[in-house]
Amino acid sequence: MDAALYTTLNRQSGLMREMGVVANNIANASTTGFRREGVVFSEYVAALDEDPSLSMAHASGRHVDLTQSTIAQTGGSFDLAIQGDGFFLIETPEGERLTRAGSFTPSAEGELVSPDGYRLLDAGGAPIFVPPDAKGVAVAQDGTLSANGQPIAQVGLWQPTDPLALRHQSGTLFDGGEIEPVEGAIILQGMLEDSNVEPVSEIARMIEVQRAYELGQKFLDAEDERVRGVIQALGR
Repeated sequence: MDAALYTTLNRQSGLMREMGVVANNIANASTTGFRREGVVFSEYVAALDEDPSLSMAHASGRHVDLTQSTIAQTGGSFDLAIQGDGFFLIETPEGERLTRAGSFTPSAEGELVSPDGYRLLDAGGAPIFVPPDAKGVAVAQDGTLSANGQPIAQVGLWQPTDPLALRHQSGTLFDGGEIEPVEGAIILQGMLEDSNVEPVSEIARMIEVQRAYELGQKFLDAEDERVRGVIQALGR
């Protein structure tokens, strides 16, 4: 197999991966707190005996777009939106995870949980408990949660110590590795942050990737026909 085929196959693999990422972005365009992803390509250049060099691109990773999205008012007492940097910290069976999705409800035990039943953690890393008879629940911009006029907890905002350590796990959940408290961000009660995916841009990118993939496939089909023709000619 010559260098052109190696390069094209490598390119096709990367385009398929990018197509999957773009499709996932479009599917989550209406998901609260979803962060858009992109594919990061690395280029490898190798020296050849006869030709000057061979350059190949590889889809080596994903980039998470942390751009602030629009914030919509819901009026829910436990709907929280972050304005600025940072994530909420929730407890999952796989460990602590970060999320920008701030839709929470009290569980039967009185703990604030996500729609998946994962517990929201406070600034000290402990679950947040809301008394069943609590009235006038309010969340200040610094995350202080009050009920009946008395503070009962403080919602924590966190970020990875190393921004490059942020890894998308599933849905709106991220693994940040070592984390630290965030300063400067505020929490807005009765609001939720929308997905930061721009559907029109993603659809346009999907069309570009699809056309590029089709072009590469045409080249592979033509090369396959050429090789078949050579084999048939030599076998006569």
